[in-house]
Amino acid sequence: MSDPTRTQRTPIRLSMSMTLDGFVTGPDDRHGQGLGRGGGRIFDWLDDRNDAGVNGDVYREYLATGALISGRRTYELADRWGGDHHDGVPIHVLTHHPDDDPPGSARYFTDVDRCAEEARAAAGDKVVMAHGAGLAQALLGAAQLDEIEIHLVPVLLGAGRRLFPDGGVGPIELELIRRLDGRGVTHLRYAVRYS
Repeated sequence: MSDPTRTQRTPIRLSMSMTLDGFVTGPDDRHGQGLGRGGGRIFDWLDDRNDAGVNGDVYREYLATGALISGRRTYELADRWGGDHHDGVPIHVLTHHPDDDPPGSARYFTDVDRCAEEARAAAGDKVVMAHGAGLAQALLGAAQLDEIEIHLVPVLLGAGRRLFPDGGVGPIELELIRRLDGRGVTHLRYAVRYS
């Protein structure tokens, strides 16, 4: 039976572009090559971000979020977004090692529950956006992730970083609550159903 209060809290929504074979980066993702070899293909749909239509609408939803939670690896590979992911929203970085002072609106957290709680408070009545494969595992393991939005790209990379590696958390039931077909991508949103 699900917790009835869960529907009343500010939602945390994981938003990840992913290949059909489950990769969110190409192989050898590292500084200077944050998306890995060939991983840029996963984000081709963002070429339409300023257009009218599905892909532009989904991108504008990104910009309407009130806070961001990122895993440390994603945060670093994105060059810390220069201290501002979008519109100065608070950036909450889940990390094992808060070893420096992050730039801009970013703050480090070592506790997943506290990170989620503070991100929800910062977002107010807006959605909290989440990025990162490791972060997804941490949020799911703590029952803090409310929705998973996958931007499914019809390509097989064959290698790279998987969103959900073997041995992750689960089983967890998901309920499809939205499907939008954009140019070169299918946007799938699932509600996470914890038992």
